[in-house]
Amino acid sequence: MSEADAARSWRRFDRRRRIGRFSAVLVALVAFAVSWRFLDMGVTNVETVPREIRDLLTRMYPPDLAYAPEIVDPLVETIHIAALGTLGALVLAVPVALLAAENTTPNAGTYWLGKLIVTVSRSVNTIVWALIFVVVFGSGPLAGAVAIAFRSVGFLGKLLGEEIEEIDFGQVEAVRAAGASSTQVLLYGVLPQVKPALVGLSVYRWDINVRDSTILGFVGAGGIGVQLFRAVNAFAWQSVATILIVILGVVLVSEGVSASARRMTR
Repeated sequence: MSEADAARSWRRFDRRRRIGRFSAVLVALVAFAVSWRFLDMGVTNVETVPREIRDLLTRMYPPDLAYAPEIVDPLVETIHIAALGTLGALVLAVPVALLAAENTTPNAGTYWLGKLIVTVSRSVNTIVWALIFVVVFGSGPLAGAVAIAFRSVGFLGKLLGEEIEEIDFGQVEAVRAAGASSTQVLLYGVLPQVKPALVGLSVYRWDINVRDSTILGFVGAGGIGVQLFRAVNAFAWQSVATILIVILGVVLVSEGVSASARRMTR
């Protein structure tokens, strides 16, 4: 067979895989079309969209810089909500991860309990948790911090549990053979092996929580979202622009801190 014939006959995927990939794309397109039709999301007056966007940007410019001092305290509160929520989630996530990991959970019952906690936490959005805890604790940053913690437990518990399942259990057995108690086995056999992952996941989750904390004020859970909600309701678009710029700055800083901390733990 010549090189030209070989080039024509070579395929990256065989016929069965090509048909499977084509079918998957077709199903996705059909699902999209059905969903679009079911929701009746017809786009009307498309020609007005650019005009409306331009009008909104005109109202937001220039940002009201004189308004900036009023959002310093809510901004600091937002960062504290994210920090406290992440710390609380970390404290709760370690035992949850130990329950959800097959090689450290005491029995099948505790394993499924850990999985249930992880699933419930991850299934409920932060805003919904915030609504629940605003009812329980009242409006304010406490509800926001607890909401952040409850949402983050599932994220940290799931990923940390997977890391625990990958540890070298020989080290754990060695510590146990030396006469260590259960607590000492955990402290000296398990945690040292997952410490880099624990730090990296915590910093990454804190970065996510900073972003989530900026909108908790829309449901009364404290932070800069309260100021943003009031400014939007008052149609104070120049103040809205100032708040959005500040939020963007905080998110960029948190992203940089998160990236640097994750590099240090590698």
